[in-house]
Order: sequence, then C-alpha cells, then structure tokens
Amino acid sequence: MSYRGPKAKKSRRLGVAITPKSQRYLETRGFPPGQHGKGRRPSKMSDYGRQLMEKQRIRFQYNIGEKQLRRAYDKASRSQEPTPDVLIQVLETRLDSVVLRAGFARSIFAARQYVNHGHFLVNGKKVDVPSYAVKVGDEIKVKEKSKSLDCFKNALAMAEKVPYVVTNENDMSCRLSALPTREEIPVVGDVATVVEFYSR
Repeated sequence: MSYRGPKAKKSRRLGVAITPKSQRYLETRGFPPGQHGKGRRPSKMSDYGRQLMEKQRIRFQYNIGEKQLRRAYDKASRSQEPTPDVLIQVLETRLDSVVLRAGFARSIFAARQYVNHGHFLVNGKKVDVPSYAVKVGDEIKVKEKSKSLDCFKNALAMAEKVPYVVTNENDMSCRLSALPTREEIPVVGDVATVVEFYSR
C-alpha cells in the first residue's frame, strides 16, 4: 500500500504530520478538515474509536496497508519480548523506514519510491522491496549511479538524526547500529493501543 491521496488533509484528520509539508499545515490549521472542522467541540471517543485512530496514525506514518500492519503484529505477538516494543521495532527496521531515518529521503513516501526504483544496496546487493527487514549491522548504501541525484543531497542537508542509524554522508551509506527503543523513535502514536486493537 502506498497512500496517494491528499496528505495534508489526512494529517489534519489524524492529528499527526505524515510529511514535512503536512507539519506546516498542522501548525496553521490544527483542526480536522471539512466545513465543520474548525470550532467543532470534539466528541467523546469510544474505546474502539480510540484504538482505530491510533492504528491509523501508525499505519500512515509508515505508509503501510492493513495487511502489512497485521502481519507485523502477528510477528511481534510471537516474540517473548513485550509486543508493543517488538511491533514498533518491526516497523522501524523496514528498509524504507531505515532509508528515511538515515536522511536519504524527506518522507516515508519518498523513501518507499526510492527503494522501489532500486536506488539502494543492502550489504552490496540491490534490494527494491520497501518491507525488507533490515538487521542490526546491515549496511545500506546508495547505488554509485544514483549518488549524484539532488534528491539524496537535499534530503541529507535537512536530515534529523536518530541514534540507532549511523549515516556516512561522504559515501552515502548507513548502518543500523542497534534495535531502537520506543523513546528513540520519532513516531507519534500509542503502540500499546494498537496492540489492544488487534488482540480484541
């Protein structure tokens, strides 16, 4: 799944920026879209509605479909570790997520597109599957022919660093140095509530 609709409108609906441009919209229009959005008193949300909202927030921040999120939950639920911690790690170690955190893309949507177009090597081999599971120690590198593209240079110039992905801007490579903790991951949402949704 790759969401192709209006991202600013979706961000206002979810209350979380899914692209850098959406962040600017949230700062100036921090209310839901539609003619009744501004000034509307927020209605009390049911437990199901709250769980659904958190699930959608996570889904759109990672630009994944319902089936992909469900598979990630199933994998996390089989672990001996706390399910919310494992779930967010499974999502955060997707190749497109690591490309975003390394600073090679400005948004998860761009990261997915760059991976699909075959711009990256993982441990020296071309990988064009955004859901590819990156392991600790794996090296992700921009292909030699792609290093001159402005999109990567511009993204790196505005990148926000995370401690679990080490980026070498000189040779346009990065490495997943450790599995991230929830506190380190710049994603808005209550992952435990998403787990509640799927474990009903």
